[in-house]
Parts: sequence; structure tokens; C-alpha cells
Amino acid sequence: MHDPRFDKLANLLVEYSTRLKRNETVLIEAFDVPDEMTIALVRAVRAAGALPFVQLQHGRVSRELAFSASERQLNLSAIHELARMKRMNAYIALRGSNNVTEMSDVPPDQMKLVARKLRPVTDQRVKKTKWVVLRWPTSSMAQQAGMSTEAFENFYFDVCTLDYRKLLPGMRALKTLMEKTDQVEIKGPGTDLRFSIKGIAAIPCGGDRNIPDGEVFTCPVKNSVQGHITFNAPTIYQGAAFDGIRLDFRDGKIVEAASNNTEKLNEILDSDAGARYIGEFSLGLNPYVLEPMRDILFDEKIAGSFHFTPGQAYEEADNGNRSQVHWDMVCIQRPEYGGGKILFDGKVIRLDGEFVPKQLHSLNRSHFLRSSGRRR
Repeated sequence: MHDPRFDKLANLLVEYSTRLKRNETVLIEAFDVPDEMTIALVRAVRAAGALPFVQLQHGRVSRELAFSASERQLNLSAIHELARMKRMNAYIALRGSNNVTEMSDVPPDQMKLVARKLRPVTDQRVKKTKWVVLRWPTSSMAQQAGMSTEAFENFYFDVCTLDYRKLLPGMRALKTLMEKTDQVEIKGPGTDLRFSIKGIAAIPCGGDRNIPDGEVFTCPVKNSVQGHITFNAPTIYQGAAFDGIRLDFRDGKIVEAASNNTEKLNEILDSDAGARYIGEFSLGLNPYVLEPMRDILFDEKIAGSFHFTPGQAYEEADNGNRSQVHWDMVCIQRPEYGGGKILFDGKVIRLDGEFVPKQLHSLNRSHFLRSSGRRR
């Protein structure tokens, strides 16, 4: 039976996130997603007068291909996929899987090879198309979130179809403030961090790249990061799970790194020279996302959180760091997670997960829920 929430989500992705126009081309990549949702997207694209193209992906098949892919095979794949991507105006990806660690036993060198060879395709998609990426709700995601499948599905559609327009004025005010800031300090349990963001753009994300969305990101000046940070949200990277990551910095570089899986953590950070420098600093503010669930598209948007990202910098907010790694690590600063504060040029901007300046109050969860007439 068709779920009308599929149509609501499809329309948001087509009309708001990618703003498709007549005769534009869009590649829809569906990873282990119900056919009904893919069909809803095709119909929404067609209703906008655009041209839908579809590729279906399956996690177990992708794992097998990654295991055995040779350089020659990946070169051919990259040529084919890049040629196709160059013909696309937009890209929509829905990624569902009942096993988020499906790729965990693919050898690290093989994962690096796949990432390196297909990087031109990713760059074309990110830099040259209108794109949006989202996860699809599964029973394994519900389990990670500690929820029943039905409750998680309701949560998912609430989060993904919220009215992002209500966040935009506050996000623009935060962008302005960040772009006037030189020194940032972050303090909290296991964290005493200092860095500069002077001269680097701040980018509001209000539903036009990732769904769910709700963050404003910038980037530290590459060599400015000093101190240490402890992340209290669990994370998965390259199929491996990590908890309690602590990073120590000197002149921008991660000089010590520890976690429950320290050896694997350092193996990833040694992938290339840029992996031990930071490529992103972002404040998460989605009012409906509160708890970590080892899914970064949700976790990096947690209300009252920030993330600090070893690896590649985005060109929109660039400090020059280049790496095949881009690993968003999340710290939540709401009181139930130990609290903490963020200061811009010596002034407290966020305390225990709540924005302090009046012009940013609309980004606080309590304000958003009141304005929406909802209680949670």
C-alpha cells in the first residue's frame, strides 16, 4: 500500500531541496530503498517537467564489488559514471541498509582504492550538480536509535519533512556572526579547544543538501587548532564502530588519537597527510534530532551539538586541506550530555546547547517547537 508520506518527502526533495526545473536531468540513486519511494520520486520529478534517471544499488552487491574491484575495473567504472554525471543537472540519493557495517570487512587498502578512483565522480556530483542525500528508515536504524520500527518511521518523516524555511533567518544570522569571528573556544568535559575561523566562509544548510538538515558549517584555519577534544557521540567510519574518541592537537595537526578502537582510528588518520588536519567545524541545530544513532546524516544535525571533522575541507568553506578522509565526529553539549560552551572572540555564543545571542534564539529547540505549535 502506498504511503502518502512518500509523496510529501519526494515533493520536498524535488521542489525545495533540488528545485528542479523543466527539462533538467536528475539521477536518482536508490540504495536498498522500497520501489514505492523510488516511484514517488520519479513521479515528482516528472510532475516538475524534469527528466528522471534511476540507478538501483544494493549493499551486499556493492560490498562484493568493492572486495574484488581491480584498478582497471574501477578506471572503467569511473569513466562511465563520470560521463553520466556530467549530463546530470541534479542528483538525489536515498540510502537504506539493514546493516550499516556491511563494508566493515572490506580491506582498508581496497576501500582507499575505490574512494580514490571514484573521487572524480564524487567531485563532479558535489561541485557541478544540485544534490541532496538522505538515509532511508530501516529496522536496523530503529534498533540503533533504541526505538520501535513504527516509532522510528514516524520520527524519520517528522525530521525529514520539517519546515526548514523557519530555520533560515536564524541560520543566516549565525552565518553573519561566524564570518565576523576570529577565535573560537570550545570547552566541556574532556574538551578544551581553540582555533581561528577568520576569513573562512560560513555555510547555512537548510534542507538543500542533506535530509535531515540543520547546521551551519565553516572551517578552522588549518594550522590554528590547539588543545584537545573528546567526542561523546558514537560514530561509524569505513564500516567500523568507534566510541569515546579523543583527539589532541598541536598547530592544527592531530598528534594523538585514542578511542575504544585506537589502532583502527589511527590507521584511518594515517590515510594521507591531510587526514590529521581538520576540514570542517559545524554547529548542529535540528530541533527534532536529539540522540545519536551512529548515522552521521542524523547525528551531525543533533540539536545542541557541534562536529569537528578530520580530513577534506569543502570548497565553499575552504582552509586548503585535502584528504580522501572526511569524518564528521560529533559532540553533544546539552546538559544531559555533560554540557559545555562555545565562545566566539571571548563571548559565549552557545551554553549547554542553547544559543545565547538574541538574534540566534530562533535556532533553539524550545523556540522552534513553540513557533510550530508542537511539544516534544
